[in-house]
Amino acid sequence: MAQPTKQAGFAADTSRRTLTQWAKALFILLLGLTVAHLGVTLFLLSELGSDPFTVMIQGIARTVGLSIGTVHVIALCLLMVLMFFGTKGYVKPGTVVCALLGGPIIDLFSWLLGRWITLESHLAVRGVSMVLGCVILAAGMSLVINSRAGTGPNDLVAIILSDKLHRFQFRWVRMACDLCFLAVGFLLGGTVGVGTVVAALLIGPVVQFWLPRTALVMGWIDG
Repeated sequence: MAQPTKQAGFAADTSRRTLTQWAKALFILLLGLTVAHLGVTLFLLSELGSDPFTVMIQGIARTVGLSIGTVHVIALCLLMVLMFFGTKGYVKPGTVVCALLGGPIIDLFSWLLGRWITLESHLAVRGVSMVLGCVILAAGMSLVINSRAGTGPNDLVAIILSDKLHRFQFRWVRMACDLCFLAVGFLLGGTVGVGTVVAALLIGPVVQFWLPRTALVMGWIDG
């Protein structure tokens, strides 16, 4: 089912939201962020490859001689600044929340699940963890997007391009962005695994699948 307009609402004017509406929106954003990073954790624990954006960050870090964490923060901040001044309505309070809380949420789930899914786990367990992680990540991303309270700067790249390129559905734009991140990271020396390719091809279509199914939260937030 094509949903060319669902993500376009992300940039809608939310300046007239009441405090109650913003509280609801941020609650949905935090819920989606938690779900999404549960997916990220399952994906990472499978040890079958990093997501495309992380591969790019890893490649840049190896090229410039800085840590992955440092490059990740710098990249997100640069993207946020560029989007704040270059677009209207996309960078919101939740963008900062996503940038700051994603890491701690992953650490928490890694602590909770790390004993059950490891490099020594059966390959079938790791494979299920990888695929399930992609699906859960996509579901959480759709909640974050539909909260219209902001999302991570790296995810905003596909959202903005999808809004501007009306001819293309979100899934294709997301896949193209992930493949670009993957190509740059690979050329710069980032580590690519089977999970990287699966994420690049799967996350975009699954996010589009979830978007209309989580859109009901917009009525609850602004109702």
